[in-house]
Amino acid sequence: MPTVVGIRLRFSKTLWFDPAGSLPVEGDTVIVETERGTELGTVVQAPHDVETADLPAALKPVVRVADEVDLARIAELEEKEREAMPVFRQLVADHKLDMKPVDVEYLFDGDKVVFYFSAEERVDFRELVKELASRFRARIDMRQVGVRDEARMVGGIGHCGEMLCCVRLGGDFQPVSIRMAKEQDLPLNPLKISGLCGRLMCCLRYEFDAYKDYKSRAPKRGALIETPGGAAKVTELNTPRETVSMRLEDGTSVTVPLASMSCSKGTGCPCCVSKEAIDEAMGPAIIPISVPEPIAVPVLAEEPPAAREGSRKRRRRRGGGGGGEGEGEQPAADKPDEPQKVARRRRGGGEKPVADKPAGEKPAEKPSGEASSAEAGEKPARSGRRRRRRRPGGGGAKAE
Repeated sequence: MPTVVGIRLRFSKTLWFDPAGSLPVEGDTVIVETERGTELGTVVQAPHDVETADLPAALKPVVRVADEVDLARIAELEEKEREAMPVFRQLVADHKLDMKPVDVEYLFDGDKVVFYFSAEERVDFRELVKELASRFRARIDMRQVGVRDEARMVGGIGHCGEMLCCVRLGGDFQPVSIRMAKEQDLPLNPLKISGLCGRLMCCLRYEFDAYKDYKSRAPKRGALIETPGGAAKVTELNTPRETVSMRLEDGTSVTVPLASMSCSKGTGCPCCVSKEAIDEAMGPAIIPISVPEPIAVPVLAEEPPAAREGSRKRRRRRGGGGGGEGEGEQPAADKPDEPQKVARRRRGGGEKPVADKPAGEKPAEKPSGEASSAEAGEKPARSGRRRRRRRPGGGGAKAE
């Protein structure tokens, strides 16, 4: 049985090579001979034996495991690739070619440079190749790649937040169809089931077998299942957890594992569930706890400011009218006496002069009730007499 070692090249899938006496381990960088020349590769499968019938063609040999000198050479080639990419873009723009530069690769021996590009149609790049050869002084190889290969070369993050599947899992693409999305109950929205390359996501292929196997063993959605409490209807299927959600006759929803379901008809279909599985899925019964209702406490409405002011005035009037002291008032006895300044009017006409009082005579004191009423804010009673208007042209006041 021949011994082979699995090596992944830079922009290729995993290939088998002849170890040729070397003992590389997984993760080593090796130098191999290919149809294009001397290239670099990474070991992904340690040396192992395979059947002769499984070999696709004659195996190419592994030259050696990369040492420090080879690693320094690799770093130098990577620097040249970074410098060549802007030149490639500029020349494509100068020649006005309908192509998109993707990447540049220097082979290990340095005498050949591969330029990768993507385009929707065939492109005449003969003049471009001549100018590239004069610039880099090496053999030029132009490679047109598809959108999937472009996504693998450039890399990126998918909808799931992980690195693209075509980058992590190599370049061995498998066909993906819309039927795989239907089998996984995904929305048939192109924006949700397409990757960065614009094609259907590669992960649809990887998970399709798991969904297909689970649905072949699980009941269909909407099927009736026999339970101790009556018939139940299947409402949801959970493939990753392999559980089945059902709705009982009383409206209760319960989720049971697919392994706990059995067949009562002998045909092998899961069409009944035991009482133990139902009880285990529903868990222990919950005893309701009665909570006393809260006591409603009446809330007194706040008295408006106008009503409060009116109440204060009424209390002051009551206190002043009875001869007592009003709320917040100074007692009438403590207030200083004031002279009477209001002159009374006569009905017939004219004003009655106020007689001058002797110097040592004190003015008459008002009763306490009258003082309280005046202080409480009451208006003085209006006199029955009123001042007559003077006629124009008259010399004095005339009585009517």
